[in-house]
Amino acid sequence: MKPVYAVWLRNDFRINDNPAIQKAVEVAASDGGRIVMFFHLHPEFLRDIDLQYDYFFQTLHQFRNDCQSKGIKVELLKGPVQEAFHTLVSSYPELKAVFCLEDYTPFGRTRDEEVIRFLLKYNVQLFPLEGSHIIHPEKIKKSDGTPYQVFTPYFRNWNRHIKPSLANSRIDDLKEYYVDPKEGKTSADNYFENELLPRCKKSWGSLGEKAAVNRLETFVEERLTHYHDNRDRPDYFGTSTLSPFIKTGALSVRMVYHSVSSRIDEAGKGAETFLKELAWRDFYAMIYYFYPETKNQEYQEKYRNIFWNRDEELFTKWKDGNTGFPIVDAGMRQLNQTGWMHNRLRMITASFLTKDYLIDWRLGEEYFSRKLIDYDEASNVGGWQWAASVGTDAVPYFRVFNPARQSVRFDPYGSFIKEFVPELTEVPEKYIHTPEKMTSEEAEITYPEPTVDHAVQRKKAIALFKGVEEE
Repeated sequence: MKPVYAVWLRNDFRINDNPAIQKAVEVAASDGGRIVMFFHLHPEFLRDIDLQYDYFFQTLHQFRNDCQSKGIKVELLKGPVQEAFHTLVSSYPELKAVFCLEDYTPFGRTRDEEVIRFLLKYNVQLFPLEGSHIIHPEKIKKSDGTPYQVFTPYFRNWNRHIKPSLANSRIDDLKEYYVDPKEGKTSADNYFENELLPRCKKSWGSLGEKAAVNRLETFVEERLTHYHDNRDRPDYFGTSTLSPFIKTGALSVRMVYHSVSSRIDEAGKGAETFLKELAWRDFYAMIYYFYPETKNQEYQEKYRNIFWNRDEELFTKWKDGNTGFPIVDAGMRQLNQTGWMHNRLRMITASFLTKDYLIDWRLGEEYFSRKLIDYDEASNVGGWQWAASVGTDAVPYFRVFNPARQSVRFDPYGSFIKEFVPELTEVPEKYIHTPEKMTSEEAEITYPEPTVDHAVQRKKAIALFKGVEEE
């Protein structure tokens, strides 16, 4: 019997630059083996289908259809780890190894350890490979061997570090060694098609590898040169909007790096600024890899006993975009409607929740985890701790974003605000950032009054942190 090698897809719904596919093909070619591909529907991901998982599972569906059109079936496993992988080894007694991209998250590492222990009972090895990030978390450390705590020195080292080349993974090679399961729909197929997908109700404009590559090409050709000038303006289409594709792995982040770096001479500052954003993603992955407890615990020990506000009414107003601060509300409504939020607005809305409402950053991080279609656990945790001034390399606690000033600076004409807060469409430009200053004669609007006084809340936030500092 010919040996079988499995490619376990997780967050890598692509053929190009997929190290797991490349490795499986190499091994199969060396001993005449055959290849199968599968995705595990873990119970942890099936409970609540909010925007993040809606987008994710529809991307999986798109990828399976794309593969099916090329004569390859991406099989599905369902159930707890041991139940699902028992199905795999039972279906393929000749299985010798499983290849996948390494998952650095606490959940992923714990799950993979369980899979490794289970598969060893059947003399099957699991091989997690690099490929979900540009640089592996363990490869850039300080001279004493400890992880970096501050981004700038980390970035200097990251910038000098030799970047990996792309994996040579091709559909034709995969098809040559692919083995057809030759059976009808499984119970996992039926569950996915008849129960899970109907729960995914959002209509997404672009899904999958082809759309991802097209978007990358458009970005580097049309917007990369001016990225540094326009990236902070939500009223401009100045960002790459590649993050949802990177999240699902429809687009390789290493491909993004090489595409941008190859244009650094012509794109200049724009390319340099964008590459630094990719380094931030690796930095936060590194921090989370070594400090997984930061999902629920402040990185800075001195801030672990802050008495955060637990006002459910205010939290609901923040979630729904009804705070009375236009730029905050526009950002939250963009998130709720589209599953994506401009990065500048992520900082503004996070700062507002933690510094104006004084509400626990963990609540905001959890809400983003359900809504963001580009949710990256390490980056989201890092970003929220940065905004709350409790994380590594975080904004100082006495720096509190003024929502109105942020609004004037980054949406000066209020065009973004009016797009997502239609109640303010008729508000004169001079009042768009502070509509509460209008008199009743100037305009009648249904938009709420500010729910807090920013000047007062700023002083409270500084006093809260200063009190902890002085304890």
